[in-house]
Amino acid sequence: MSGLDVTVFPHDFAWGAATAAYQIEGGWDRDGRGPSVWDTFCHARAGVFEDHTGDVACNSYQLWEEDLKCIQQLGLTHYRLSISWSRLLPDGTTNHVNPKGVAYYNKVIDDLIACGVTPMITLYHMDLPQALQDLGGWTSTDIADIFESYARFCFKTFGDRVKLWITLNEPYVCAKLGHEDGTFAPGIKDPGISVYLAGHNMLRAHAKAWHTYNTHFRPLQAGQVSLALNSDWAEPSDPGCPKHAAATERYKDFTLGWFACPVFCTGDYSESMRARIESRSLDLGCKQGSRLPRFSKDEPSPLGTADFFALNYYTSRKVKDLNGGSKKSELSFVGDQGAEGVVDPSWPICGVHWLAVVPDGLRKLLKYIKDTYTSLPIYITENGFSQMGPVQIEDTDRCQFYQDTLQEVGKAISQDRVNVKGYFAWSLLDNFEWNHGYSVRFGLFHVDFSTPELKRTSYRSGREYAAVISKHRSQTKPRSI
Repeated sequence: MSGLDVTVFPHDFAWGAATAAYQIEGGWDRDGRGPSVWDTFCHARAGVFEDHTGDVACNSYQLWEEDLKCIQQLGLTHYRLSISWSRLLPDGTTNHVNPKGVAYYNKVIDDLIACGVTPMITLYHMDLPQALQDLGGWTSTDIADIFESYARFCFKTFGDRVKLWITLNEPYVCAKLGHEDGTFAPGIKDPGISVYLAGHNMLRAHAKAWHTYNTHFRPLQAGQVSLALNSDWAEPSDPGCPKHAAATERYKDFTLGWFACPVFCTGDYSESMRARIESRSLDLGCKQGSRLPRFSKDEPSPLGTADFFALNYYTSRKVKDLNGGSKKSELSFVGDQGAEGVVDPSWPICGVHWLAVVPDGLRKLLKYIKDTYTSLPIYITENGFSQMGPVQIEDTDRCQFYQDTLQEVGKAISQDRVNVKGYFAWSLLDNFEWNHGYSVRFGLFHVDFSTPELKRTSYRSGREYAAVISKHRSQTKPRSI
């Protein structure tokens, strides 16, 4: 990445890497931790590659000091991690607090700060306590208040030191893959119904947590709170075709817009999304009317409940119109969307089949967010390049990916005037990649899962990322007077 112009990045730019509790911690039944939906999903052998589980993962629960060495080796200014809700509150509620869970996260936070690293904490990264799933999980109306209580506990316990909070990671993925497709925990397949209910309750939960922080904690703690939204960049598969152009707008409305519109624009879902779902509900004879819930005026509004925009970007799609296709007569999210995102054959694929390498898509998406949703600062909270098959410590393709991607981010900052405040590589470590198990590797550090020591070894991409960070920090140090 030697050709990267680091001077375009602000002097206080956040150079980070990201992880998630279930994907790295292990210790699934140690020291009072309760089970999560991913424990249940994996143990049921429900569809994870070769029946892999997160029981041990990177064993970060016991090997945190090794992770900290990796963080220091990279020279990160920021580290994004998530709290295991069920390690802190085994049954999901504050009725039962696990002191060993509190002690673990206190140590992680204190160690980071002692090393000059700013923690960004995610409260929910896919791993709902199983005890709450047994009560209906994200499809239960009560879940929003339970989450708010959990968030309040975290703000009170850790907020004196943590100033950057993410309430929810990728609500789109949790709702669609977990409640529509059934390929992620909790493995629910309820096409066209539960997906919207889960998404709605996550927005309610986020809004309640943000308002709680804003009212009770911000005056003393002076932190910031947002939610991390994932999105592809989308373009028409045939730019000259009005149907594909319209489908592309629907694709955006049903992915990024699903959650961004209520939080950043209107306090409600986009008119096009609501009209589309209501129309199809009538066409398909749904007895309950529209399947897209409405926000209650008796609850805090989601509008304005983000102090920055947190974006997870991995890839781009060319969009085709699906109206009139076979899915039109089916009750489903894709049928409602009426659009399909496909990979352009000219795009290279890295590792996992869905991940096309399109660095300039990130620049386009950043500008789109600024022009469409908000001028708030943007943190790129996840972005990465996967590897499968034989381990390549000299991962030159990933090195090139990071150079190309950071160049595009630099252009977004310097040419498009997008207020990008930070970049978090996914991931610090090779880890449990959900239904791909350990077959897919995103780490800046390789983890040898074949040995009990789980040795961490820097990939070349990790060393080069560290060099970029070092170069930027050396060139932007305040000059002494």
